[in-house]
Amino acid sequence: MTVEYGVVPTHEAVSQDGIDFLRGMLERRLPAPPISRTMGFILTEAEPGRCVFEGTPTADFFNPLGTIHGGWHATILDSALGCAVHTIIKAGQGYTTVEMKVNYDRALMPDSGPLRCEGKVVHAGGRIATSEARLTDAKGRLIAHGTETCLIFEARPPAA
Repeated sequence: MTVEYGVVPTHEAVSQDGIDFLRGMLERRLPAPPISRTMGFILTEAEPGRCVFEGTPTADFFNPLGTIHGGWHATILDSALGCAVHTIIKAGQGYTTVEMKVNYDRALMPDSGPLRCEGKVVHAGGRIATSEARLTDAKGRLIAHGTETCLIFEARPPAA
């Protein structure tokens, strides 16, 4: 199945529960965000309180030492952490990252094979939600893990 990339208009995105929005991406009714194409990963699973991204970094993401730059790890972790929270928001709500922490546990090379990043909601209150995620390689080895705090807010239509 071909993946289309694009940005869903804000009014359409916030008109539905977060889990329904993400399911629209999984079912290819909605486009994947352009960052998925750029970074080489994609949403593969979503259920309330949990989501999974999978991808394989390329040598395009090498740092000066010849390993994958930590920004790649942080980006896939941020996607899983944030989208885990996205799965629990209601229609008319939005969210944004307030704080994120990443632990780098193993060097990552392009030949590490496909990677899996699973994010889960730890706590969801009325205004604040926290999540945790683990990035693992094809052998199940931990590459990096992180936590995130998100602010949940009432979404407003964009200014005209």
